[in-house]
Amino acid sequence: MSPEQAVLPYATWPSPISSTGVARSGLRLGFPTVLGDEVWWTEDRPAEGGRTTIVHRSADGTFRELLAAPWSARTRVHEYGGRSYAVVPGGNVVFANLADQRLYLLAPGAEPRPITPEPEREAGLRYADLLVHDGQVWCVREWHHDDGGTSRSIVSVPLHGEDAPREWVGGSDFYAGLALSPDGEHLAYICWDHPRMPWNGTELRVTRLADGVSRTVCGGPSESVLAPQWRDDRHLYLVSDRSGWWNLYLVGIHGGEPRALHPAQEEFAGPLWQLGAPPYQVLDDGRIAILHGRGDPRLGVLDPGSGALTDLEVPYDGWEQALSSDGRILAGIGYGPTVPRSVVRIDTMTGWAQALRHDVDELPDIAYLPRARAVEFEGRSGRRVHAFVCPPSNPKARGDGAPPYVVFVHGGPTGRSTGALDLEKAFFTSRGIGVLDVNYGGSTGYGRAYRDQLRGQWGVVDVEDSIAGAEWLAAEGLADPRRIAIRGGSAGGWTVMAACCASGAFAGGVSYYGVSALASFVATTHDFESRYIEWLVGPEDPVLYGAREPLGRVAEVSCPMLLLQGLSDPVVPAAQSQAFADAMAERGVPCTYLTFEGEAHGFRRAETRSAALATELAFYQQVFRS
Repeated sequence: MSPEQAVLPYATWPSPISSTGVARSGLRLGFPTVLGDEVWWTEDRPAEGGRTTIVHRSADGTFRELLAAPWSARTRVHEYGGRSYAVVPGGNVVFANLADQRLYLLAPGAEPRPITPEPEREAGLRYADLLVHDGQVWCVREWHHDDGGTSRSIVSVPLHGEDAPREWVGGSDFYAGLALSPDGEHLAYICWDHPRMPWNGTELRVTRLADGVSRTVCGGPSESVLAPQWRDDRHLYLVSDRSGWWNLYLVGIHGGEPRALHPAQEEFAGPLWQLGAPPYQVLDDGRIAILHGRGDPRLGVLDPGSGALTDLEVPYDGWEQALSSDGRILAGIGYGPTVPRSVVRIDTMTGWAQALRHDVDELPDIAYLPRARAVEFEGRSGRRVHAFVCPPSNPKARGDGAPPYVVFVHGGPTGRSTGALDLEKAFFTSRGIGVLDVNYGGSTGYGRAYRDQLRGQWGVVDVEDSIAGAEWLAAEGLADPRRIAIRGGSAGGWTVMAACCASGAFAGGVSYYGVSALASFVATTHDFESRYIEWLVGPEDPVLYGAREPLGRVAEVSCPMLLLQGLSDPVVPAAQSQAFADAMAERGVPCTYLTFEGEAHGFRRAETRSAALATELAFYQQVFRS
């Protein structure tokens, strides 16, 4: 312990990391595209109301923002969106605009020009997974019909915008991963239907464009196939979890079993929540740049002939699933425990890496930043649970005795937490509040068997593993057992409410836009997740749903709670949080319900994020004193 550290009560340590600074610092970099010395990417700007712009870094190193306000490059396909732009040969860019969801063509120095129909003529059209080829934008089109139904198809849109889009493929509920063969004769894609989600089962199909004849190459109800890319005119690379792990395969389009290129108990892809985020890229020399690993993915280069996989020696411990390559140069978004998420350009021949943009411009003294440590502990029935632990860290303060902790629960629930630098966590750890970020059973990054632990068990396994995390913290002497709280957003908010119903292990719970009631959620949520509950819990059954959902068990809650909710949320409507808050009030259990006008699923505005974080800290300071 440093003699310069004053002994101060936990949760009150002075910190240079403010709620305003955290809220305004995260640019949310995404979806890089590289062509030689030029790189493009998107930036979500919290200080501009969460607007998404496109940034271009030219060959001479000049940075230029391509979209000025009020333009915002964000697609709402599946509500979670994904890659919202594509680069056109010659330097133009085509993008989906948030306000009207039309596609626009942007030439340097010019105003964006629409190339899809006006909303009033064809209301409810959205576009994503953009691929530019031979004067056309190939993409997934989502159509929201007047009767409330939703359909999707694969279309091509002329860049000149004078002709109507042409539909090539339809009939399935969902499409993703568009890839045109080098000779332009075949279109590869993945598709799936309700009630499956893309991590449950998908099919890889190939359509011959001359006559529209399609065939299924591989996949099915219990095999998740992702991210097809062509090796040549007759063979495709793909990611499949047929072995129990998302591994890379090669398959011929006219039949035969896929061949594993590097069989390993590792994941070579993640869940398909957003479109247009490839986990690998084929290089000009035949090698494949690919993400792989357990938990945080590493970046390596695979020789598909020998199966040899070599990690690139770059100063990043993990990578976002969104790689781009021009055949030699690679672009991605890397991160580390003390390295902010960064757009990185890598020469795959020399290994030279250059960070072009960080999502945080200025970091505090590294001593204020937590070093996330991957841990495992034992859950119910002896199953192993993965997590990251971040102890309190402050060079000028220390506490007396075991500190308070907050158990973080990620959303999804088919998602995962990472060991990336997170100023939101540092906001708490620098004040003397530790964080345990739990990858409960059902999380991705640890194989299909781990992911499938949540099948029919949502509200059971996630809850048990979160409670086990709190018990592990106490048993290891890392946390004061009387001062452990729990927080989460979306599906994580469900787990927070359910855990507070199921256990007295927590001093308080914080739910961001969480699900509290199943039947009403199924009736009002968006199409992409409208059948998800059937896999997570089961077909609609009032008895089962009532026994599982937090709202049906609210009488068991005894700890204070804080609920935060956007009033424009299309995924988890505000009625979910409102109903739980009302039920808590009827019982006389302390519950603060805070709403935000204009916010949807995941707060984007700096002022909202700052207010929410400051309120959350005040809540912890209160419950940890009692």
